[in-house]
Amino acid sequence: MKKVLVLGSGGAGKSTFSKRLGEILDIEVIHLDRLYWRPNWQEVSPDEWQTIVGEIISRDSWIMDGNYSATREIRIRACDTVIFLDMPRRVCLYRILKRTLVYHGQSRPDMPAECNERFDLEFALWVWNYPNRSKKKILETLGQFLDKNIVLLRSSSEAETFLESLA
Repeated sequence: MKKVLVLGSGGAGKSTFSKRLGEILDIEVIHLDRLYWRPNWQEVSPDEWQTIVGEIISRDSWIMDGNYSATREIRIRACDTVIFLDMPRRVCLYRILKRTLVYHGQSRPDMPAECNERFDLEFALWVWNYPNRSKKKILETLGQFLDKNIVLLRSSSEAETFLESLA
């Protein structure tokens, strides 16, 4: 594994998993949220986003976490491994609520400065609806890339076992 894409719902544990995977494999971790958002939750332009992602995927190695459907397919084409954290929605909701409490009013380590954590009903609904809205599309897309190593992890214990198997 040299180029790894980590996908999953908000709250699935992508950033934490990617950080641990990066430590195990000694590969740089790229948190896409950190690059996509500007201060006060301003989005980068679509052209700038394509440029940023294009530069990253040209590197020799990386672990990249984040969804961002507009660039998902080019990131899948560029990687050798996709890890899909398919966690239950109740787990994801619990985690986003927990991180809202832990980081309220400040930026998380995987986010840019001045993107302070806050409770956002729209995001909570996005997480709740992720299994019905996004999961099917992701699995269909992954089915087109049989040359990739695709790892589906459906629980925290499966994720932990996977990481331990690499350590």
